[in-house]
Amino acid sequence: MGCLLSKRNKIQPPNEEEEEEEESDKADPIIGVTQQVEQDEDLVTTTVPVFKEYSLTELRNATNGFNTEYIVSESGEKAANVVYKGKLLVENNNNRLVAIKRFSKLSWPDANQFVVEASGVGKVRHKKLVNLIGCCAEGDERLLVAEYMPNDTLSKHLFHWDKQPLPWEMRLRVTYYIAQALDHCNTENRRIYHDLNAYRILFDEDGDPRLSSFGLMKNSRDGKSYSTNLAYTPPEFLRTGRVIPESAIYSYGTVLLDLLSGKHIPPSHALDLIRGKNVLLLMDSSLEGQYTNEDATNLVELASKCLQSEARDRPNTKFLVTAVAPLQKQREVASHVLLGLQKNTAVPPTLFSPLGKACVRMDLTAVHDILLKTGYKDEEGAENELSFQEWTQQVQEMLNTKKFGDIAFRDKDFKSAIDNYSKLVVLMPVPSATVFARRALSYLMNGQPELALRDAMQAQVCMPEWPTSFYLQALALSKLGMETDAQDMLNDGAAFETKKQNSWRG
Repeated sequence: MGCLLSKRNKIQPPNEEEEEEEESDKADPIIGVTQQVEQDEDLVTTTVPVFKEYSLTELRNATNGFNTEYIVSESGEKAANVVYKGKLLVENNNNRLVAIKRFSKLSWPDANQFVVEASGVGKVRHKKLVNLIGCCAEGDERLLVAEYMPNDTLSKHLFHWDKQPLPWEMRLRVTYYIAQALDHCNTENRRIYHDLNAYRILFDEDGDPRLSSFGLMKNSRDGKSYSTNLAYTPPEFLRTGRVIPESAIYSYGTVLLDLLSGKHIPPSHALDLIRGKNVLLLMDSSLEGQYTNEDATNLVELASKCLQSEARDRPNTKFLVTAVAPLQKQREVASHVLLGLQKNTAVPPTLFSPLGKACVRMDLTAVHDILLKTGYKDEEGAENELSFQEWTQQVQEMLNTKKFGDIAFRDKDFKSAIDNYSKLVVLMPVPSATVFARRALSYLMNGQPELALRDAMQAQVCMPEWPTSFYLQALALSKLGMETDAQDMLNDGAAFETKKQNSWRG
């Protein structure tokens, strides 16, 4: 146990001037999250293996001889191109779960064309995509290998749910993540996306929605195919039999209708309802009380724009991103929480206090509520206020700054909380673990996990056995992708909580 600083020498201790420089460098926030930071993080794909050609033997072994028990396609063996779950040896001799799509033998007569096309798609990498990591073209076999998504498709969650209907906030997150994925493909000059629908959107191990890269593959018939019911296909495909870049926008509009209604409604019927201002008839009744009329109306209007019969009248991908970004009201809530998924943890949840459990769930809103209720009472000698010395003008300024910081923290104005707590840290004669903890959470809410980690470490310096500081370090480390260290911090926090409880009993 102990401060992470001893475990990770690369992480420097807090420096107020450095923090201010970093904040100024990231001074263009969009809806509480810095756009540039978000974009950079989306492009980080270090855990995705380099694209390669696999042998048929490797893929046959990965699927136990293409065993039907390994099929994960929702239509099973009836699917035109079956998808299998497999375990494949990738870089560094690690086993990795993958999805292997096996095309019908007539889909790609030209093996070289298939490999060239797959290799091109394999270069397009993004956290909002199900990335393509390999292919195989031997004899009559044509196979694609992609990341495995363990938490089903949007179709399953929308139309065939078991425990709960897909919540409104997750539906909004789908609109945003898929718009970002399409926009990235556009910037990578992959402007054609084939047959975008609820089956092409899958949920990863964290519950985040991702767009399948299979739809980026230009098929051997030069785009002259569309697998869905003709009632949902873009008008230009019905007229010419060809898919164009704007076809993806139309299909995005049909996905918006799916999300709004919870049903697969033909666009023509939905547009009739919209024109007749019968929008409430369009909405999924299970969502009652979860959305504002304004947000629902904005999404309906966007769907209407996407479903224009003339391709030139539809918006572009950047417009989609801009339109749905302001609708994201609960960015701080992890996707697995919205989906109702339980994330595995090596430590039994019974060892954790409510704060520890909230950190395991990555539920920042719950963490905020707990820190707010706890106040400053964990700090020795201060039940409600910090210990201050004699009454001077400096102390008055300190008290006012603390008050403004606490009000901003209570009201979830995390940028103002950061500003006021940063001033308070400079003014205070004695550091406060609670102030560092509150600023750490504010940094997490503001999409700045590295600064949050530094503050959580500083809180531990102030109070070496304070469980809260360890839990906040765990949150920041998890956001930075350092899951092993995050688990260590959770274990340390739980151990100190147990020690504290035992001392009370003694």
